Amino acid sequence: MAQPKVLIVRAPGTNCDEETAFAFELAGAKAERLHINRLLEKPALFDRFQILCVPGGFSYGDDVAAGRILGNQIQHHLTEHLAEFKAVGKLILGICNGFQVLIRSGVLLEPDAQNGPPVTLTWNDSGKFEDRWVRLQVRGSKCVFLDGIESMYLPIAHAEGKFVTRDEALLEQLEATDQLVLRYRPLAGGPDENGNRAVPYPDNPNGSMANTAGICDRTGRVLGLMPHPERHIDPTHHPRWTRGEAGQVGDGLKVFANAVKYSS
Repeated sequence: MAQPKVLIVRAPGTNCDEETAFAFELAGAKAERLHINRLLEKPALFDRFQILCVPGGFSYGDDVAAGRILGNQIQHHLTEHLAEFKAVGKLILGICNGFQVLIRSGVLLEPDAQNGPPVTLTWNDSGKFEDRWVRLQVRGSKCVFLDGIESMYLPIAHAEGKFVTRDEALLEQLEATDQLVLRYRPLAGGPDENGNRAVPYPDNPNGSMANTAGICDRTGRVLGLMPHPERHIDPTHHPRWTRGEAGQVGDGLKVFANAVKYSS
């Protein structure tokens, strides 16, 4: 079984690249962290890798909007290379700020020439940075990264994580194509746990439409999510592990293991 190579793209302000690289290597991959400038100088570097990840943090200080500058760099200079990366069946993951980058660059969902961006990630309804743990439910079986996962307990840390579609019709379309793959669910369970009704704050920490915490492209090989799987890869990461509430491994590790298994 070949050991897949993972490209972790970092930029000024990125602060989760080392943890993300560690998570991939714990799952069996070989990870390399590269500054975006190296890729702009030599896009052929993409050919060395089977998995691309844009990690969390505050790329370029979230100036203008979260993920906007790095997203623009990718959109204007690396679109063709990313299209080739996807076309040959490779995987792309965007975590938190990386999700914002994949949205703003058009890598995850292609923008409409007439109507503009189909979706966005905007300010949390609370109007403030949210840092808390959330329960998540996986919907459907389309996404490679979420294969075999039913639910997860992961931390979030963001100010601009509210998922909004251009209109209700597009939301229904994404639902119909099984692309709304990760949803916030009530922390205490209850009647909304497996439904589509609005999950209230703080269980849905940002007010996302359809309780959406992550989406994938039509192939299921490109995933963007706001929660941080790299921050729960060990049982001791669980905030109540000393009370016996943690599993044998952290919930987030399976996300990275699925990517490694698929790419090996």
